[in-house]
Amino acid sequence: MSGTEYKSSSVLIDDVTLHLGRPVTADHQWVGQAEPLRSLLACWLVVAADDLPLAPRLIGPPGIGKTTLASVAALRRDQDLYIYQCTSDTRPEDLLVTPVLAESGKISYHASALVTAMVRGGVCVLDEGNRMSEKSWASLAPLLDHRRYAESVIAGVTIHAHADFRCVVTMNDDESTYEVPEYILSRLQPTIELGFPDRADEMEILRYHLPFAREQLLQLTVDFLQRAHGLDLEHSPRDGIHIIRYALKRLAQADSDAENEPHPLSADAAWHEALQKVLGDEALDLDRVAAERQRALSASAAGAAGLSLDDLFFGDQGQGGEQSPGSDNPQHPSPPGDDET
Repeated sequence: MSGTEYKSSSVLIDDVTLHLGRPVTADHQWVGQAEPLRSLLACWLVVAADDLPLAPRLIGPPGIGKTTLASVAALRRDQDLYIYQCTSDTRPEDLLVTPVLAESGKISYHASALVTAMVRGGVCVLDEGNRMSEKSWASLAPLLDHRRYAESVIAGVTIHAHADFRCVVTMNDDESTYEVPEYILSRLQPTIELGFPDRADEMEILRYHLPFAREQLLQLTVDFLQRAHGLDLEHSPRDGIHIIRYALKRLAQADSDAENEPHPLSADAAWHEALQKVLGDEALDLDRVAAERQRALSASAAGAAGLSLDDLFFGDQGQGGEQSPGSDNPQHPSPPGDDET
């Protein structure tokens, strides 16, 4: 189904009218790392009459193109694309159907991007899914297995997914996320991991997004990103795009003020300024940042390894409740006459 041909902007389910949303207009290309795209498209194939598509999860650091990959896969299948942005305060009704007070004073029911994709047979990307709480994930459990339906308590309807409905969940591999329940993870299979691109792919990505950029800025940025990847620092192609865009704007600004500027801004100076503005002062010394990160990880690991069950349950007391000599624990005072003189 194309993105502009719709029979209706609403659908009637069990005498309840659901107002449907509109798809996302996307015209992306996927540059480099061909295997993740092939894997995602394979997940969505149906190979027999009784077969069902899979709902995989795309995992990787922020800014490496997980949502773009899913968008390109939808385009390859010539299906409408719907994107739902998951957050920590996403509620089950936000994921499915939201009641809205109409001008007439009556309640109207509006389908989310997910439900709209279910009804129309489109592709839904649940973006940054591991930012949602378990309560929200629980409402999707029947949709993500062989049942392929969702129940809206708000609207009082059960919504069955169209045979062409496809779903993928993107997840950032960072610490600012929830633990997704195991019964949900068992439904979000397989896992497709995306890593940082190599030098050639990273240069191609930057050139695709910034065909007007100066070669010097592209080279400086790729050198920086590859150095960061080698040090296990999560600076992404998205960061690189922001750095180049800001540097280009500063250079254009300097060119327009050339008559009043005694010392014109060089591309190298503009790039270093952009690096600092976009990623902060610490980005100017990646080796120091990597060393500090390694020390923090080592200290954390050493601290965890140094704890024992006695430390957790007995504190200063010996195992079995015996008190250490000289303890002044008020619940276990030293016996009379045992004080040191």
